[in-house]
Amino acid sequence: MISIWEKETFFAPQDVIIIGSGFVGLWCAFYLKKRAPDLKITIIERGVIPTGASNRNAGFACFGSLSELIADETQMGTDKMLQLVDMRYKGLLRIQKYFPDSKIDFERCGGYELYDEKDRMSKNELEAGVDRINSLLHPITGNKRTFRFDDEHIHLFGFGETSHLIKNGLEGSLHSGKLLQSLLQHVHSKGVQVLNNIEVKSFHPNENVIELKTNFSTSFSCKQLLICTNAYAKELLPETDIIPARGQILLTSPIQGLPWKGTFHSDQGYYYFRNFGNRVLLGGARNKAFAEEQTTELKTTELIQSELERYLEDVVLPRFKKQYVIEHRWSGIMAMGSEKMPIIQQLMPGVFCAIRMSGMGVALAPMVGKIMAKMMASEQEPFS
Repeated sequence: MISIWEKETFFAPQDVIIIGSGFVGLWCAFYLKKRAPDLKITIIERGVIPTGASNRNAGFACFGSLSELIADETQMGTDKMLQLVDMRYKGLLRIQKYFPDSKIDFERCGGYELYDEKDRMSKNELEAGVDRINSLLHPITGNKRTFRFDDEHIHLFGFGETSHLIKNGLEGSLHSGKLLQSLLQHVHSKGVQVLNNIEVKSFHPNENVIELKTNFSTSFSCKQLLICTNAYAKELLPETDIIPARGQILLTSPIQGLPWKGTFHSDQGYYYFRNFGNRVLLGGARNKAFAEEQTTELKTTELIQSELERYLEDVVLPRFKKQYVIEHRWSGIMAMGSEKMPIIQQLMPGVFCAIRMSGMGVALAPMVGKIMAKMMASEQEPFS
């Protein structure tokens, strides 16, 4: 049983309860408090710390590689592709606006994409793609040459199996853990309560109150509920268009004389790597086992890790064979679906969701939070 002190403070009825303390949940709390400082907001997190994708990604500050954007335009259409890029780009700017680079290890080191002989695009097609996407992105980035050829650095960087290198000077890297900590510290300072190790089992709207059943001994209630559990949202919203996607990552030991610095993609973003100091962080390859990687199980597999090691040796570090070891491996769970647009919507009176970031939660979350705060503000009087 809880005490009266606990009942009237930590477990008191809330204006808003947010499920999930990852990037989306924290940015939503950030903007809700910005709109209405007196709101009583509690974030409920199932883990000791944020566990899904926010704290387990590669720390890229990117808004889409060239081949990814070309593929997105084909699948989604030009308008939706540009809408996504606009949200991602503005999201990265907002991160830099609110958090000093030094606090989150943000570095605009440039983003690159590697192309090899097996890529379907010829040199002429690649040049046409660069020109077309640059023209489309100019109103968003203000840069006429967001993407440009950088083939002269292929040999300098020492990459294997690479015919062309495309650079995006507007992208970079950051420390995901430090950004999460900074967001947590900020929302704490504004009066947001975060409760960990509590798993929401179900929610039940009842007139003007929403009751939450959890694994804890007491229930929770709120006027508005916001679900921000990304890939895990299917547990509470079984009809939602969510497909979990596990992203596996490895990290090398320090490499003396590492000749490059930046964030890199290949194969429409299915492979990605960056420097982490003088170590190499490499992830991806889930396209080698799509069905097996559609899971919420946080583990690494021999198949994917072996493919990452092969890519590391043949493409990323062919000059450094036997000069490093793999020091660390982990995985994170992303949320995909039938399309890449995030789901930002009201499900029923008082219940909202902001989910399905399609592996771009770092960049999307600030704008998703801003949109969601405005959406929730239009429903309840305390926000007006």
